[in-house]
Amino acid sequence: MSMKTASSFRFTTGVLGYPLFFVLLVWLVFWADFRFGLHLSELGIYPRKLEGLIGVIFSPFVHGSLAHVYHNSIPLLVLSMALFYFYRPVAWKIVVGGILLSGFMTWCIGSSAYHIGASGLIYVLLSFLLFKGLLSKHYRLIALSLVVVFLYGGMIWYIFPVKEKMSWEGHFSGFVVGILFSLIFKSSIAKPLKYAWEEADFDASDDPFLQQFDKDGNFIESSKFEKDSNPQIHYSFKEEE
Repeated sequence: MSMKTASSFRFTTGVLGYPLFFVLLVWLVFWADFRFGLHLSELGIYPRKLEGLIGVIFSPFVHGSLAHVYHNSIPLLVLSMALFYFYRPVAWKIVVGGILLSGFMTWCIGSSAYHIGASGLIYVLLSFLLFKGLLSKHYRLIALSLVVVFLYGGMIWYIFPVKEKMSWEGHFSGFVVGILFSLIFKSSIAKPLKYAWEEADFDASDDPFLQQFDKDGNFIESSKFEKDSNPQIHYSFKEEE
């Protein structure tokens, strides 16, 4: 493993801390809304109305029911932890950019109602982790993509209008933004380990290992010890006092 790969896949307090803080903040907002009757759903995205743009920023923190916030919390925590561990250099760009772009796209194409919840961001993470891993050709990131498919592949159906009173537009927007980010963010992503013989300028005649074989692939026995038939062994010892 190269040093760059090793530094990319490194556990830090932020891997757990940032996602956990975000989820706890979502729950705190939900509790305050329920406890004090704040009607925060009006801070959601209301498509094609200027005042509805405020929801692009605030809607991920607002949820309409206990079931809503609960079902969003687990995938949000798991996927964001995976993001901060495997894609740490671009993690914040994905989170912040994902919230803004998916929210704005929902504002453009959504139905005339308040769209709330962290689902848009969840679909950004789902889509990015899935497609970026496949495009990276790095075995660890490909394995992560397969895990994401195994755990949350069924969520892909909800980017279509298959359920009433569900913001499929937000899901669809997040999914599209995640694909877009997987194509845009190429630098600072861990690259697969590349061996010397895979380089375009590799010269087999200069390789120490291949020099041990003849042109037919037969191993050439070293004559180093044949020249020195009586090798000397030098050693030192410490006398007991």
